[in-house]
Amino acid sequence: MTEKGGRLSKTLLVTGAAGFIGSHTVQALATRGDRVVGLDNLNDYYDPSRKCANLDEVRQTLAQNGSSEAFTFIQGDIRNRQTVEEIFSSHEIDGIVHLAAMAGVRVSIENPHLYCDVNINGTLHLLDAAVNRIGGRARRSSFPTFVFASTSSVYGNTQTIPFQEHDSCDRPLAPYAASKRAGELLGYSYHHVYGLPFTAVRFFTVYGPRGRPDMMAYKVLDNIFFGHEVPLYNSGNMYRDWTFVSDIVQGVVSAVDRPFGYEVMNLGRGESVSLAEFVRAIEECVGQKANVVSAPMPEADIVSTCADISKARELLGYEPQFAVHEGVRRFWAWYQENVLGR
Repeated sequence: MTEKGGRLSKTLLVTGAAGFIGSHTVQALATRGDRVVGLDNLNDYYDPSRKCANLDEVRQTLAQNGSSEAFTFIQGDIRNRQTVEEIFSSHEIDGIVHLAAMAGVRVSIENPHLYCDVNINGTLHLLDAAVNRIGGRARRSSFPTFVFASTSSVYGNTQTIPFQEHDSCDRPLAPYAASKRAGELLGYSYHHVYGLPFTAVRFFTVYGPRGRPDMMAYKVLDNIFFGHEVPLYNSGNMYRDWTFVSDIVQGVVSAVDRPFGYEVMNLGRGESVSLAEFVRAIEECVGQKANVVSAPMPEADIVSTCADISKARELLGYEPQFAVHEGVRRFWAWYQENVLGR
């Protein structure tokens, strides 16, 4: 760590650095003075050019505030153990923000082996590197803080509303959720055996600038603008805890700064909004009606999600700022500039 601007500057590894939440996290950390090593394999789960565009946005922002040298990008795969070990050999890593993953509930049903390989084995490589485990022994006297991106999907079809961290999470509805729950459990094992400080943050429906094109919020906006059909699952009576990306990043950064032994925390807005209302909010911004079509709720989905965020408030000082209508307005502004080129 080094002293910068009255605070200790850290060297942080951010995996999934070119992705939606990852690029925002890199930007937030580097802007405040941390040195960020970003790792991403730029895979083709969606168009890699979008990920490169995310990186360009980050670099442009950092150049404007004089922080360009704070960010180093490495193209590599967390499944490659040698790549991960080389990063830890070349950099004195003070903290890990592990956002890299195969995402998407429905796609994981089609390709469960890939999801387990990336989300479980990749996480295991990072955990091993964090404790510098060689020959079955941890060789570091102190360990970096490990912040793990988990998901509200681990709750399965819980009947407890809002979702609370002590709820049972042993009935995942898809391999994606199961792989994320496995990551949480591996983190506990490494905390127990080696003392690694590990915080799992469970994200609730994240949306906003740089959103993935496969995510519901992006697809709804894109389909409304271009006049394509918008599936209205369960007649729009699906409720989600829509959480703006900068609120999620606030929670992630706070988790980096406040290491605990082992903790699991929800990061959401703390309220449910129906899919129908979310569609209306986008319609108002775009200025045109959605071409909605009725669609049944997918089997791997549930009717409602809502986060109890009292634990994150208490331990992280987490306080989400953006209600749906303001978040959608900012999302639309970004979409116009960066997707439509207006």
